[in-house]
Amino acid sequence: MHSAILLIEFGSLLLGLGLLGRLSARLGFSAIPLYLLAGLAFGEGGLLPLGASEEFIATGAEIGVILLLLMLGLEYTASDLVTNLKSHYPAGLVDFALNALPGAAMALLLGWGPVAAVVLAGVTWISSSGVIAKVLGELGRIGNRETPVILSVLVLEDLAMAVYLPIITAVLAGAGLAAGSVTLAIALGVAGIVLFAALRYGRVISRFVSSDDPEKLLLVVLGLTILVAGLAQQLQVSAAVGAFLVGIALSGEVAEGAHTLLSPLRDLFAAVFFVFFGLHTDPASIPPVLLPALGLAVVTALTKIATGYWAARRAGISVKGRWRTGGALVARGEFSIVIAGLAVTAGIEPSLGPLATAYVLILVILGPMTARYTEPLAMRWSRRFGRGGDTPGPVLPSKDTRAEAQVAD
Repeated sequence: MHSAILLIEFGSLLLGLGLLGRLSARLGFSAIPLYLLAGLAFGEGGLLPLGASEEFIATGAEIGVILLLLMLGLEYTASDLVTNLKSHYPAGLVDFALNALPGAAMALLLGWGPVAAVVLAGVTWISSSGVIAKVLGELGRIGNRETPVILSVLVLEDLAMAVYLPIITAVLAGAGLAAGSVTLAIALGVAGIVLFAALRYGRVISRFVSSDDPEKLLLVVLGLTILVAGLAQQLQVSAAVGAFLVGIALSGEVAEGAHTLLSPLRDLFAAVFFVFFGLHTDPASIPPVLLPALGLAVVTALTKIATGYWAARRAGISVKGRWRTGGALVARGEFSIVIAGLAVTAGIEPSLGPLATAYVLILVILGPMTARYTEPLAMRWSRRFGRGGDTPGPVLPSKDTRAEAQVAD
């Protein structure tokens, strides 16, 4: 009887997610907010709480995080990461200062303490690579001159997560300074070894994994990823970081083939993850934190626009491209929920999960709008007040092969 109820609940949930995904595609915005709302509806205090399938969904959610980070890793080669780190690290520092500090300040103002401040800083810092990539494709901006700058900021954020996640894992576990330092040292050591191996032996690793049979390739890549993620977690390093590093180590045709095969699985389990996060948030707990979430969303939307504008200006992009860069970076999503989910699981601050949910819901809806309208609104404002755009400087050459097609402003 228990297994039958589990199948009924889980099947109904997947069917509902499929219908929500179709609805979001028809409406033209990300499905993430709908998945979060579905979790709120099926969670504690919701309309129809789940019972038998919650443990099964928890496992699926963990796989969802692993696949999200694996797919992000597959987007970049080790040489891409090294190049971006050398060329664009000032933009990463500005991004951190402008977007992480408001989250930390809000947590301290609410009296949540330093641990919650570190968590909320991560929630407000990291943009949603998935939502931004989708929006750029829909707006036809993949080949624009500013797109390599956007990708560079996202790459630096992904790299920062390889350091941040082990730190936050140790902090949430209550580890002391010595234990936390050991955890961070292990994480940095593993990341360094993987990057070195990917740079020096990337082709050898890819040949080992490679297979002409899609079934065998899928099994090897998925099995290797989950195995490494489990080993990383056993070493007190985030499983997500392990998956991200596996993605970086794979390159060429193997990475392309794995990306194609794993994309449907990633979408499935990522949807389950967002639902699982919603399951652990009581809808009644959101209204009390809605005003702080809205204020934080407005502030960090403006700081992301400022970050993108500064980074694009440094790269010699024209004024219109600078505003497009800033507007495109506003959306928050998967990483923000991953970070908040760690805190919710650790039971740090009861209100942090609801605030993060409301915050992501606001910005995942606002993000596509700022990507579309920031530049025309800024240009209209400039013309109205007689402020013409300054002359763009020379455009720095980009080594990102995914943005080689250059489209004039």
